[in-house]
Amino acid sequence: MEMDPTKLSGKVAIVTGASSGIGLATARLLASHGVKVALVSRSKEKLDKLSAELPGSLAVPADMTEIPQVKRMVERARDHFGRIDILINNAGRGYDAPVELIDIATFRYIYDLNVVGPLVAMQQVIPIMRKQGGGTIINLSSGTALMDLPGMSPYSSSKKALAGISLAARQELQGDGIVVSVAFPYITITEFEKNTIRAVPVSENQIEPTGPYPSDSAEFVAERLVEGILTGEAEIFSHDWQKGGGRGEE
Repeated sequence: MEMDPTKLSGKVAIVTGASSGIGLATARLLASHGVKVALVSRSKEKLDKLSAELPGSLAVPADMTEIPQVKRMVERARDHFGRIDILINNAGRGYDAPVELIDIATFRYIYDLNVVGPLVAMQQVIPIMRKQGGGTIINLSSGTALMDLPGMSPYSSSKKALAGISLAARQELQGDGIVVSVAFPYITITEFEKNTIRAVPVSENQIEPTGPYPSDSAEFVAERLVEGILTGEAEIFSHDWQKGGGRGEE
């Protein structure tokens, strides 16, 4: 399918986790294609700075673990722009722990952030998109959701849950012209690992994970997300080899 990013010009997108990493790269790339972006994260200072950089954008500080804030965020974006064409649920955080050591309070926090927050955002934009005649929702899962990794089940299970919700919603909403996709980024060069909550301390030389291939840049992942918007593919893989289970198998 031939992709034409100019078709995105004038559309309105919400990008959560927009202050850093994949979210930041995606917001910048969408803005470069003429998209009006609602920038969402907890850091008002970072969002204000980014908003000044991206013409037509709007800074909307919100904590994705707080349901009322998620609802107000969507309302504010709609009231400001008059419509919402794209929702990219990118905000999330890692939590690594052996099953025996999973802290239930932390586990619930991770699920609130990685699953419940995106779900509430979806529930808020669906009626808006249906009334408009369509829209696009992309939820960022993780390459870890394609695997069963010891010590990473709290995070990977949350991303598996988000993938399951996404693919079910895709079928439920296809008659409304709302395209729901799920993305599975590979190891990406961001602050994600630094911010991951860990039950077991690791040495500094273990902070950056390694894989069978070089890590991706956030900009590379952003390009794949924009391609996904244009193609409407159900599952957005950073690399074809991930389709074999994410372990680097051809």
